[in-house]
Amino acid sequence: MSQVTTRRLLTAAIVAALMAGAVHAQDAQTTAGSGKNTNTNNKKEVSNLDQVVVTGSASTGGIKKIDASYAISTLSLDDIKDVAPASTADLLKAVPSVWVESSGGQTGANVFVRGFPGAGDARFVTTELDGSPLYGSSGLSFMSTPDLFRLDDSIQRVEVLRGGPAPIFSAGQPGATVNFIQKDGTDTPEGAGTIRATVGTKDFHRVDFYWAGQIAKDWYLGGGGFAREGDGVHDAQFPINRGGQFEAIITHKFDDDNGSFSFSARHTNDNDAFLTSSPLVSINGSVHRLDGFDPSSDTLLGNDLRHVALQVSPGNPPGTINKDVSHGRGMNLSVFGSKFDWKFGDGWSVSNRANFVRGDVPTLALFNGSAPPQTMSQFISDSVTAANGMPGVVAAGGLATTGTGVYTHGGGTVDPNQQVLETGLWSVDKRIRSFTDELRINKELFEGNTLTFGAYVATYGTRDQWYLGNNVLTTLENNARLIDVTLNNGAQISHNGFASGSSDAFYEAWSGRNVAGYLSDSWKVNDQWLFDVGVRMENQHASGVAEGNTTVDLDNNPLTVYNNSSSVPNGQFTSYKQSSSHASWTAGANYSFTEHMSAFLRLNSGLLMPSFDDIQGGTPQIQKVRQYELGFKSENKFYSAYLTAFYNHFSDLPYQAFISTPDGGLQNVTLAGTTSAHGLEFEGTIRPTENFQVQAIGDYTHARYDNYGDFSGNVVQRQPKLQYRVTPSLFVPTDWGFLRFFATYTHVGKRFGDLGNDQVLPGYHTIDIGAEADVGEHFNFRLTGTNISNTLALTEGNNRVLGGATAGDVVYGRAIFGRSYMLSALYRF
Repeated sequence: MSQVTTRRLLTAAIVAALMAGAVHAQDAQTTAGSGKNTNTNNKKEVSNLDQVVVTGSASTGGIKKIDASYAISTLSLDDIKDVAPASTADLLKAVPSVWVESSGGQTGANVFVRGFPGAGDARFVTTELDGSPLYGSSGLSFMSTPDLFRLDDSIQRVEVLRGGPAPIFSAGQPGATVNFIQKDGTDTPEGAGTIRATVGTKDFHRVDFYWAGQIAKDWYLGGGGFAREGDGVHDAQFPINRGGQFEAIITHKFDDDNGSFSFSARHTNDNDAFLTSSPLVSINGSVHRLDGFDPSSDTLLGNDLRHVALQVSPGNPPGTINKDVSHGRGMNLSVFGSKFDWKFGDGWSVSNRANFVRGDVPTLALFNGSAPPQTMSQFISDSVTAANGMPGVVAAGGLATTGTGVYTHGGGTVDPNQQVLETGLWSVDKRIRSFTDELRINKELFEGNTLTFGAYVATYGTRDQWYLGNNVLTTLENNARLIDVTLNNGAQISHNGFASGSSDAFYEAWSGRNVAGYLSDSWKVNDQWLFDVGVRMENQHASGVAEGNTTVDLDNNPLTVYNNSSSVPNGQFTSYKQSSSHASWTAGANYSFTEHMSAFLRLNSGLLMPSFDDIQGGTPQIQKVRQYELGFKSENKFYSAYLTAFYNHFSDLPYQAFISTPDGGLQNVTLAGTTSAHGLEFEGTIRPTENFQVQAIGDYTHARYDNYGDFSGNVVQRQPKLQYRVTPSLFVPTDWGFLRFFATYTHVGKRFGDLGNDQVLPGYHTIDIGAEADVGEHFNFRLTGTNISNTLALTEGNNRVLGGATAGDVVYGRAIFGRSYMLSALYRF
């Protein structure tokens, strides 16, 4: 389907939804005038502690938050719409002690939890759908589990567990478990559906639809999806986000309410351009735009860079592969899942959660290096010096004295004063598969005491083809233009915009299997005390093969400097095998002072098994973490308060990153050591009147490297010591429905972008706003604005260097999105 056709269809759907609103407005107002309004979800009720959560609970029926001896946050679909997240990972900014670097776009976010250290991605986050992990490992290079999920109106709620008993159940994640719970129709047996049309900044269009209800006795069906297209806040001259999703779930409830079975399927085909770091000027701890390039809204991506041919194999001419940069870090992924719960008498019950995931999650994106921008004339001068130092070039063409730069597309000489820079165009094709299954058998030993036997198995794998490097020479401007540089001795420094071939090309294939068994016991002694303990033993076996590479001159012509040192696979394979076993345990106690006030204590010892990349990179050790938590929960008509103090200590913690070298290459840097962190996370709401409230969430986290070589004593990189969000909201009932107004002030403290604490990332604040109108029984309208102050701030620095500014106070950093708005119209039926 063409880009124009897709936009026309989306626009037509939006217009149709708005016209439907006009047609039914009279009926809606008549119903509203009678005082009937079935949608009261958007007025927050004082029953959060009575809410049942299933994540982290051994019981299939879940546990009330008041009784849970761990920190867990829940967000309904309406809460998610209020946050207006740019991506699945970006939603987690509404969860205390979770720090999200989501300014790369829909995917590729880096997520950190409670000071747990890492170089990027989201190793300490497991994303689940209805309790099943979306991948059997915590992540891979160029893929984190939040990347595997797209938000839409099929979600009933999301539960986010930090620490707690999570090391015992499911994938055994010691960090954060993000569990998305689907609607299944059992809450709306009469049948209920929605159609939502959304428009936004930079020609964004999206349509969501969902319906769920009873289709036969004890049978329920739900299904829906979305389609979208948009240029994003960063206008790349082509759609940055384009794709869609469809899902369906069928559920059967057993007689006498003894359980249920469900099967679900979900397919997502979504292309999402990835945004790299941009050069800025850092002066006295604050960042400024460089030469008119606004990193909040500008991007190097554009039509000049969209369709490229990578030289990947020797020949005259070299072999190439064609790529479309608009595909970015998208996915074409299918997910199939099942749930089974059955109570079969005498205190016995059984449950099972399983899913199968398969598809492609490629990366084709620009990644910055370490060299600062320079003028065209300086680049040519440096190229002359470099070429004259190459014996092969001098022998073939003699000494160079000058050169010219012309635009690759359209021709024309580049102004000698034009700022230019080199940026890597990395290509990683990744095909993944995963199957996970968790079985639990519960037995009530006596009143209040339930013993749980559990087994978990995951089999998973990946096949990758990497071509890193591929530096392109472009102008420094919005929608950059490619440049070809030729010296007067015939040496071609860049051709079709490429100033180098691949610096790291290889193929790899991996398979992994994790098998775990666990035992958990929960004992509600009386109305006040609830205790639980659990232990888990897990074994991981991983094996893989990786093809090596060799540096060659692709066309055996010394004057084509741009491909003289290109990495190509060499047909020599290295095999890897790894097997590890380790135990985890947890113990917790919850004391209820009243029906609406409780406190808890939690200890656990968890682990993270080595990933495929850890094994290949030479750091196959198990990462072990000990955690201690003390929490307090209380609420009444006027306030809600959730406080959790925590301490964690890591041992055998590896660090791995690709670091840019002065010659433009890449070096794989690995380290290992210990870290510790302590802090306080908080969620609170004050309700001085019935229709006005102020919510605050955030955390204080103090994390340091304890034994990490030269970096011992430094602050753990990339995480703020203090962050919080304050959201006042006003609910206004009317004769025809309600109005609601809300705003969010976000504060993010200073961070360091590298291990050495040389890259200072200044603190910042943003303001978001929103308004909602519910009209009768059928219609809802919502307007949100994010970063309306258009704050220039960085989520991350240059994680491909181990130091600070590159030269002349120029740094690389990835900026938060600039000002943007979205307007949606929803019709309920």
